[in-house]
Amino acid sequence: MVRLGALIGAVLVLAGCGGENRTAPKPKPPVQLRVSSPSDTALVLGSTVQVSGSVSPSTARVQVQGRQAQVSGGRFSSQVALEPGANVIDVAATARNRSAALTAFRVTREQRVTVPDLVGAGVDDAERRIERRGLSLERERGGGFLDPLVPKGLGVCEQVPAAGSEVRRGTTVRVVVARAC
Repeated sequence: MVRLGALIGAVLVLAGCGGENRTAPKPKPPVQLRVSSPSDTALVLGSTVQVSGSVSPSTARVQVQGRQAQVSGGRFSSQVALEPGANVIDVAATARNRSAALTAFRVTREQRVTVPDLVGAGVDDAERRIERRGLSLERERGGGFLDPLVPKGLGVCEQVPAAGSEVRRGTTVRVVVARAC
């Protein structure tokens, strides 16, 4: 018969408590990652944006959009090309023996368009020019009470915003149309 004391001793040794004072190594804290620029939901006019921030430990590797970023003294930066409209930018940081840190944020590249000169154009032509640029047209009837008697078609007499103005896609261009301006 196996003695009960010997059995308990064997179990303690197998469990790692065999009289030795062993402590498991403390896990290192995860990588800390902070993006300082640009902010989430930023609106950008250019075709690129500079992504920068900090990372700890300072020896961590940082990837922005899957490309290695420059890291120096715990600071990182990377230039990112933007598509027109909404872009999601992801950033990952890794370090040996530490849990990785991941984040993502949104940046919208806004493209401005030039308002065409519509004064003197026919209404159909003005609508085509506006639609090609991603703008919308709002018409207001002008001319006097005799204007319907003029034998010409409707043309644009005035416009707001003015020709050559830089505006966001989707902007409404208001025009005054009449047969005789």
